Amino acid sequence: MKRMTMSVLMLIAIAAATFSMDSFAAEERALLSAPLTQAVGRQLSAETVTYAPGQSTSPHRHGGDIFVYVLSGHIRSQLAGGALHVFGPGESWFEAAGAHHVVSGNASDSEPATMLVVFIASPKAVLTTLDNAEAHASTPARTQSR
Repeated sequence: MKRMTMSVLMLIAIAAATFSMDSFAAEERALLSAPLTQAVGRQLSAETVTYAPGQSTSPHRHGGDIFVYVLSGHIRSQLAGGALHVFGPGESWFEAAGAHHVVSGNASDSEPATMLVVFIASPKAVLTTLDNAEAHASTPARTQSR
């Protein structure tokens, strides 16, 4: 009986750990990718990123310059050495390629938040690289419009 109880508790712990790890993956939706005619060797890639309430992303860097525009909700954002900002709908910011993005997430524990992210990078660039060595979930540059 004790052995069965321990097994059930272990299964519950594993399920809880799996659920909490998945809850930190923002939903990304590719919108388009296109070569830039005035910047040979670069392409524009756009996507929406939606954070569930309370969700965040591990510290990371981007392989290209990015422009971010908040569509809905409120996004917490901080670059290394900079101040923490909370951006609301209609607000935007720029991040230079390679900047260390140390805080990125939903500022609300009750409402989702969505932003438009526009990358300018080499077509072969890895667009996002997380600091966490265990999370090799980098996003390669996209080459097709969607």
